[in-house]
Amino acid sequence: MQILAIVGASLAGLAAARAARAQGFTGRLVIIGDEPHRPYDRPPLSKDFLLGRIAAEDLSLESDADDLDAEWVLGAGAASLDAQARTITLGGGRIIEADGIVISTGARARQLPTLAGLSNVFTLRTLADAQILSPELVPGSRMAVIGAGFIGAEVAAAAASRGMDVTMIDTKPVPFAAQLGTEMGGVVAGLHAANGVELISSAVIEDFYSGEGNVTGMRLAGGRYVPADVVVVGIGAEPNTGWLEGSGLELRDGVVCDAMGRTSVPGIVAVGDCAAWFDAAAGTHRRTEHWTGALERAAVAVEALLDAEAVSRPAKPQYFWSDQHGVKLQFAGHSAGYDRIEIEAGDVDKHSCLAVYYRADVPVAVLGMNQPRLFTKWRRLLALPAHPPGPHVGLAVCADASSLLAAAVVS
Repeated sequence: MQILAIVGASLAGLAAARAARAQGFTGRLVIIGDEPHRPYDRPPLSKDFLLGRIAAEDLSLESDADDLDAEWVLGAGAASLDAQARTITLGGGRIIEADGIVISTGARARQLPTLAGLSNVFTLRTLADAQILSPELVPGSRMAVIGAGFIGAEVAAAAASRGMDVTMIDTKPVPFAAQLGTEMGGVVAGLHAANGVELISSAVIEDFYSGEGNVTGMRLAGGRYVPADVVVVGIGAEPNTGWLEGSGLELRDGVVCDAMGRTSVPGIVAVGDCAAWFDAAAGTHRRTEHWTGALERAAVAVEALLDAEAVSRPAKPQYFWSDQHGVKLQFAGHSAGYDRIEIEAGDVDKHSCLAVYYRADVPVAVLGMNQPRLFTKWRRLLALPAHPPGPHVGLAVCADASSLLAAAVVS
């Protein structure tokens, strides 16, 4: 392999470039990005950057130790791909030929077509999005967040901390239930209520009201009117795979891949938010839209690309985190199919606890709220090939937690 092209100058793309060099690739390395920026960190966009605590230069993902010797092609995204010929056509018409291709084009925020073009309606996915939204966080203004996903919840928390009157409107009965389950999703909903954010669940928006290019409010089923000076749409993301239509790759809610990121065409792998990897435990393909997954899976995919004999190995449990109202939420594993939750430490009413999800006495997921040390221990446990029965594990970890607590008291 003489030429390796990485399409997507994201965290996943940068991680793939680093992995390629670390694994011995010495050929020409081309990194293509549709934004004008070099790779930057996205999670702070809805937190510290939105609140002005950090600047754009603080988001850079590159370090002085990086020596990629790469050709950066920025500001001109990929328009199409011929998978068999391994040629990438950019938006400006330039064609890049490669021996191997890593697709890491990520995802984009879902839009509400009804609100297209209105000046006080925002999504948050990119640095440009955050730069436009940040000045709108004005004390006393009214913000309506449509969708109670993690981005929407983080924006709501940031806005509330600025003294805004915030309402989150969600179609689901309980926010975050898909990720955390209804019980702990309700706990996080309570966190928002305790910090002045109103959550309207099971809501249906029947109409929007606008004037002079702005949304002024919305009417819900049942007749309630919600006024708004700022509207943030946080209804999830969809993979950036439109440029791959007709390419010869299999697409199904993302680029369909095996358990190591190989696509349906040899010589091409996919990583990050746009990639639907095969999950052997679940027996299906799924996209993992999380920072850690993009970072860790890039090295696996590059190994599969550079070494045809690379052996598949079990993927680590998914991990993600969120900061809301001063509480750090950390989650590892998959909650689907759990049959009970045990609070192993802390107090849910104080939003400082560690909850373990069990399926048939085996821990399958863990949620920490301001419990980073204990959460880390449980996360490592989930990564083991097999877990001991839940009660024994719980006793061991809780005993360790007690010793930590005793040490803290002594100090």
